[in-house]
Amino acid sequence: MASSSATLFKASPVKSDWLKGQSLLLRQPSSVSPFRSHVAPSALTVHAASAYADELVKTAKTIASPGRGILAMDESNATCGKRLASIGLENTEANRQAYRTLLVSAPGLGQYISGAILFEETLYQSTVDGKKMVDVLVQQNIVPGIKVDKGLVPLVGSNDESWCQGLDGLASRTAAYYQQGARFAKWRTVVSIPNGPSALAVKEAAWGLARYAAISQDSGLVPIVEPEIMLDGEHCIDRTYEVAEKVWSEVFFYLAQNNVMFEGILLKPSMVTPGAESKDRATPEQVASYTLKLLRNRFLSGGQSELEATLNLNAMNQGPNPWHVSFSYARALQNTCLKTWGGREENVKAAQDTLLTRAKANSLAQLGKYTGEGESEDAKEGMFVKGYTY
Repeated sequence: MASSSATLFKASPVKSDWLKGQSLLLRQPSSVSPFRSHVAPSALTVHAASAYADELVKTAKTIASPGRGILAMDESNATCGKRLASIGLENTEANRQAYRTLLVSAPGLGQYISGAILFEETLYQSTVDGKKMVDVLVQQNIVPGIKVDKGLVPLVGSNDESWCQGLDGLASRTAAYYQQGARFAKWRTVVSIPNGPSALAVKEAAWGLARYAAISQDSGLVPIVEPEIMLDGEHCIDRTYEVAEKVWSEVFFYLAQNNVMFEGILLKPSMVTPGAESKDRATPEQVASYTLKLLRNRFLSGGQSELEATLNLNAMNQGPNPWHVSFSYARALQNTCLKTWGGREENVKAAQDTLLTRAKANSLAQLGKYTGEGESEDAKEGMFVKGYTY
C-alpha cells in the first residue's frame, strides 16, 4: 500500500449481533484461534461459493502469522515519484525498480513481514538483477499482494466526498493477477469526517468494498477489507469512534449480502484517533482502548510517525485480547529507509538495515514486547498529509 501507514489483523471466530445502520457488537468467544475470521451473523446466511475456499483460508492464515505483518509498497507511479523527488531522484521506471528491489531483497525481511502489497507495475516487474519481484518475495516466505482499485473520484450528490472506482473489469484483472502470482488484494476507499460523512458516501464505500471482496475471492485473492477513516479534521476521538462504528456496521451488512466468505478476508479498520488537527491528543493506551473497543481487529495508522504507529500497535497487544492484531504499514516502514538510501548504491545495505529495524520493532509490537529503546529522531517525525492520496 502506498497510502498511509497501516495496521492489519485477522479476526477470530466471533458471534455478531447487528442490524444495518446499527453498531457492530462483538462478543468474546470462549475459545479463540488467532487465525480465524468473523463468521457470518446468525441473521444472515453467507455461502462460501469460491472454488478457492481452502486456499483463501490458508493464505489468510499465512499473512496473519504471529510476529509478522504487511509491507505496503503499492504507491502509484505518481506517488512513488513524489517519494523519489524528496531524495532528489527523477521519477523513472529504473529508479522505481531500484527502490522496490531494495525493499523486496532486504535479507531476512520475511522474518518480520508476511505479505507485501504491490502496485501493478511492480507485480510484473523484475529486480535490477533480473529476478521477478514476485519470486524474490516468495523465496522470503512473503505473500505477494496487489492493489486493485482505480483510485478515488468525486462522489456526485455528496458533500464534496469521494468514491473508489475500479469494479469495471475487476474480474478479469484479478484473474490475471492470480496467474502472475498475487494471492491477496487491496482496495482503498475512504470516509471523510469533516465532510460528513453522508449516508450516501458510507453506503457507496461499504457496497464497493463488498463487491470487490466477492470478486477477489472468486479469483483466488484474499481481500483486505479497508474502509479508511481519514485523519483530516479537528474532531475528537469519540467522533472518530462514532463514525467508524457506523461505517463498519454498513460494511458487514453488504459483505454478507454479497456472500463473501468471512474466513477468507482480512479486516483493516483505521486506528481510532482524534483528527490530525484536533487540539486534544490521545495516548497509545487511549488509542488502543478505543480501537479494540471498536472491532478488536485491523487498523490503519496513516499519517502517524513511525514511532507512534509502533507504540500504538504495542499497546493493543499488551492486554488480554482474543484477536490477532498485526500491521500493514507503508510510510511507517519506509520513511527512514528511503531517506537513508538517498538513491545511492553504496547506501543500499544501510537502507535495508533501517527497513529491517522498523520491521523488527513492529514485529515486537505485534507481540506486545516493544520498548521504544534506541529509536532515532527520524522515527518520531510525523507523516500526516492533509487529503492524502496515492
